[in-house]
Amino acid sequence: MNTNDDFKPFRQALATWYQSNKRDLPWRHTTDPYIIWISEIILQQTQVVQGLGYFNRFIERFPNVKSLAEAPLDEVLKLWQGLGYYSRARNLHASAQQIMTQFHGEFPTEHAQVLSLKGIGEYTAAAICSFAYQQPFATIDGNVYRVLARYFGIDTPIDSTEGKKLFSALATELLNPEHPDTHNQAMMEFGALQCTPSSPNCDACPLQNSCIAYNHKRIAKLPKKVGKTSVRARYFNYIFVHLDTKTYLHQRGPKDIWQGLYEFPLIETTQATNVEELLKSEPFQKLTDGQSFTILGTSPTKKHVLSHQHIFAQCVHIQLNKKSTALNQYTEIDLKNLHDYPTSRLMESFL
Repeated sequence: MNTNDDFKPFRQALATWYQSNKRDLPWRHTTDPYIIWISEIILQQTQVVQGLGYFNRFIERFPNVKSLAEAPLDEVLKLWQGLGYYSRARNLHASAQQIMTQFHGEFPTEHAQVLSLKGIGEYTAAAICSFAYQQPFATIDGNVYRVLARYFGIDTPIDSTEGKKLFSALATELLNPEHPDTHNQAMMEFGALQCTPSSPNCDACPLQNSCIAYNHKRIAKLPKKVGKTSVRARYFNYIFVHLDTKTYLHQRGPKDIWQGLYEFPLIETTQATNVEELLKSEPFQKLTDGQSFTILGTSPTKKHVLSHQHIFAQCVHIQLNKKSTALNQYTEIDLKNLHDYPTSRLMESFL
């Protein structure tokens, strides 16, 4: 086992690099745990360049825990629209309410308490506690995994149980206990800007001489993963119903993608279906009560890629002369208010 002193050159080189190369980001100018929490949740599945605008708008509308907890969930989801992984927004809202009731409106300061908040795992709890409170918890995200795997030449897959334990222990050993906040930020920034997934700038790397992967020409082979998760194909057929000045939306339920978001009436099929077949299908006939209709437009099929699903979707815009019985189960809205409802990015593309 290495002693803490063995890592001093690594820490010093990393700290020097960070001071010269770190990006000027708003959440790095505060120790407010709420602000740090919001930034970390946004950046979980979103790159900084895309997430920065969302962060600024989110903080402007919800500057503190109380404002977020008291907001309607639909408003939170609408502000999140386009970021994807909407469970993050639902968990933020639920955790804000948890903080108000369980912690009397004050963001918790103990690691175990932070970890108890909905949607917060080991990484996010470590980030909040180290950045806001300077507590010695190592943050391990994809960037950190990559830096550690390459620098120490580790073949153990990062997504294996053994790998998670190994990298966690190593990151904790490396942590600078006097400045855990700066060290964690530097590790993640180094992976994001210097030790990138592809074509890292090894020639200008301050850790080059002692990097095992570089010196053994294994940069492209590390880190390793056990394997990819299988991808499921789904086929969505949306029906945009036009009835005078009204249309109809459905709010998606739990245990599936896009929980709580709105969409047009959906007919999901087991395979790709052309418009002619769709309009003759039993679900469509049930939706319209078999009445005559006018086709106002059809979309081309769109492929929407999620982490474990590929969705192939089309949208058919129809006009009805009277409301069908089946439409009673949907939310009736004025067409002019259509953009007020939180939707998935796929639905937004049809709108």
